[in-house]
Formats: sequence, C-alpha cells, structure tokens
Amino acid sequence: MTRLAILSDIHGNSIALEAVLTDLAQFHVDQIVIAGDIINWGPFSAPVVERVAREGWPVIRGNSEYYLLDYDTPRAPIEWSEPGQFPLLPWLRRQLSGRCHNIVAGWPDTLSLRFPDAPPLRVVHGSPRDNKEPIFPSTAESEINAMFAGVQEETIIAGHTHITMDRRVAGRHIVNPGSAGNPVDGLFTVSYMLLDGNAEGWCATLRRVAFDYAPLFAEFERQRFVDECGVIGKLVLEEFKTARLQVLPFIYWRLAYCPQAPFALPLFEEFSGADLWAYTPIDYHVNR
Repeated sequence: MTRLAILSDIHGNSIALEAVLTDLAQFHVDQIVIAGDIINWGPFSAPVVERVAREGWPVIRGNSEYYLLDYDTPRAPIEWSEPGQFPLLPWLRRQLSGRCHNIVAGWPDTLSLRFPDAPPLRVVHGSPRDNKEPIFPSTAESEINAMFAGVQEETIIAGHTHITMDRRVAGRHIVNPGSAGNPVDGLFTVSYMLLDGNAEGWCATLRRVAFDYAPLFAEFERQRFVDECGVIGKLVLEEFKTARLQVLPFIYWRLAYCPQAPFALPLFEEFSGADLWAYTPIDYHVNR
C-alpha cells in the first residue's frame, strides 16, 4: 500500500504548516504532495517556499503562484494594475524576490503520480482546465464531465476552494484536502489528507490540526499589513480572524451596492454591517 499526505492552500502560513507537519509525524507516508497556493494571503510566504524547496516535495502552482509570476509583466491581466483591488500583488512580489521567485517559476502546473501498487493520480489546483476554476461538492456531474475531458486518471487531487471533499461522481474520485493555512469553513483548524492506495483505488482520511494564531497576527502587525494593503488587507486579516470568506463576499457586495466606490478602508465599515451569507457562495455555508 502507498500512503500519501496531501496538502493544499498553505497561503504563506508557515505556523500552520509546521503544525500540520508535527501532526503528520505520527504517520509513515511515502510522499508529501502539495496541490498549489503555497504563497500569498499569509505573511510567511518566503519561509514556506524555502521549506517546500528544501524538502523536495512534489508541488504544483496554483493561482496565487501566478499572481507572483505574472504581476508587472506583459502576461498580467489589465485589472491587476488597479492598486486598490490588488494591493497584495506588489506586497507579495517584495516578499518573494530573487531565489524564491525563481523556485516558484520552476514548479509545474499539474502532476501525474504513478505508483506501482495503486491507480494513477492527477494533481491539479482548481480544475484540469483552469487553476482558478473551483470544483465544489455541489458541482454538477455535467460540469465535472466537461472539466475532465481528456484526463485519463480517475482519481483527482484538487485544491483552491479550501473546502474538504471526498466525492465520487461521473466515474471519478475527486478529493480536496481543504486548506493547510487559511481555513474558511468556520473551523479554526487547518486540514490535510492521508491518501492510502492499493489495486482497488484510493481511500482518503481527513486530518484537522489546531495552530497558534498569535505569531501570525503578530507578523501581520509587524509588516503593517493593513496600512500597506488597505481594505483588502483588512479583509484578509478578517478571514484569519473569522475562518470565513471575506474578500470574495466584499467584492460581490461592492458590485451590488457601490460599484464606483474606491477600494478604501471606510468601505470595510459599511460592508461589516451587511449580511455576509447573502454574498457568500453556498458551498461555504458550512458549520454555521
């Protein structure tokens, strides 16, 4: 039997990563695999990249890695030049210059894992066709079929949503370990998966791990994160404080009520009085 540990969406939270690795030490695993979004959001992106590179774990890029690699290049979408909406991009670039930037640049976008005693695995971040395309527990079978057209592997490891999943649909087995750095399901614990494989397929076991938030918030304060990143920085901080989505609901709320309003801190006070759930995608209405 092959046993893997699957991590995803660490998001620059080295404190949570080390807590996961401490929990993982009680198990023998043949390989640790990371399904993207190692960086961004949290204040420890450089230490996380260094740790992953030092260990030599198989890793893919997620959309957060593209924020780093494509920002301020001809590849960047025009909307990324809006400093109010995307203040994390220059902040992230300063965190990960030089060697760390080049490490991330060399990571692949997907992996095909082929062990001798179990079926092949495909590792993606979002979906096989787009690292920003989510696969949710509610995603329709017809959408799954379209996403996986041409993908030979029946078992898929995906991340991006931060929502844990162990789903069999349309002849596929899709697993998501949730987030090892930025929980948004209302639980103040990060998560990862053990994946055990044999000739009959793969069996997933979810692990939840507590970690100390204090060093995380202290580093945000030391970096003057909200001062630098404005309302988006404030919302990122709120995500860690509430274990709930904040940035995406804020974007939806602003589009509905004040699309011309500048991205400024006073907007946070207005948004904080809104019904968060009205602007939160249904798959995140868990553990309420």
